[in-house]
Amino acid sequence: MTKRHIALLLSAVALVGSGVAAAPPISVPRLHLVHSGQSIQKAVDAAEPGDTVLLMPGTYHESVKIAKRGVTLRGAGPETTVLEPAAGTSSNDCGKRGNGICVAGTKNKRLKDVTVADLTVTGYSRAGVMAVGTDGLTVQHVAAVKNGLWGFAEERSRRSTYRQNLARGNGDAGLFLANTITAEQGALDTDGTLIAQNRLEDNRIGVTVRRLRDLAVAGNYVTGNCTGVFVVGDENKPRAGALSVRDNLVAKNNKYCPKTARLPYLQGSGIVLTGAEDTEVTRNTVLGNSGRSPLSGGIVLFKSFVGAANERNRVSGNALQDNSPADLVNQESTKRGNTFQQNSCRASKPAGLC
Repeated sequence: MTKRHIALLLSAVALVGSGVAAAPPISVPRLHLVHSGQSIQKAVDAAEPGDTVLLMPGTYHESVKIAKRGVTLRGAGPETTVLEPAAGTSSNDCGKRGNGICVAGTKNKRLKDVTVADLTVTGYSRAGVMAVGTDGLTVQHVAAVKNGLWGFAEERSRRSTYRQNLARGNGDAGLFLANTITAEQGALDTDGTLIAQNRLEDNRIGVTVRRLRDLAVAGNYVTGNCTGVFVVGDENKPRAGALSVRDNLVAKNNKYCPKTARLPYLQGSGIVLTGAEDTEVTRNTVLGNSGRSPLSGGIVLFKSFVGAANERNRVSGNALQDNSPADLVNQESTKRGNTFQQNSCRASKPAGLC
């Protein structure tokens, strides 16, 4: 946020305070200014639906929980407004769980229309931004850097937008979206969640989409991870899928990550689908993803590790080059209805997919 933007916001508040605005006070959004050294949580707790909590440049040592609908938390820009963990024990459950910013609905009522923008979250042991039970969440121009598990994570949420963010050097996924993080359940319909124009680099996985339906991963730059984009399904119903991975640049995701209880080691995987159905992978540019993991390759269809097959997925119109062991890899039965059409590539496993 520029100095001009801040000045305009302050001018608007001054006009409201002077009585120029004719709307009743209850309907006038307020601006809550927070300076470095002051409590963000105190300002968030005082905010009402429609209000903006504006963080001035500086480094803030705390975790913040947003539990009111329609609240905007905005910094002065990711280069100048930074959130880091507090020394000692956190004062709220968000920090106690190792998260930087928590947007928290409940199991019975999703929290609507919260925005987090223009700041950096770094050094938290779990997630930089964690969203649970939200509806219409917007996260934009946020840098999540060197957090222990995820840069951005959400569960039980719908209609989210993650746009023009940076996730770098996080322990697991830069951006992790799931139906639930801990439970085994069927895929959740997100009603159009959008992951767009983000830069995701040097994480274990750039983007993980697990047990979800009806969303788009579009126009992102994904590089330097062990795996670029990972769409994960299993035997639960409804199945994961009915989503699109399109118009992304997925390049040189050749970092090495050791195996886990559920996955082999990861290296050199561009876009991977496991146990997904009716997913469209189209118009992506996939370059230089190289490794010897069972999941290595440019665009890879791999049966999930609980035996769930990929079915009726469409891989079309992608440009692939210098991926190894091949640009296109299909480890599924030919009877599963997965199709490969009009892709620009040189090598495939099995042969004949290019």
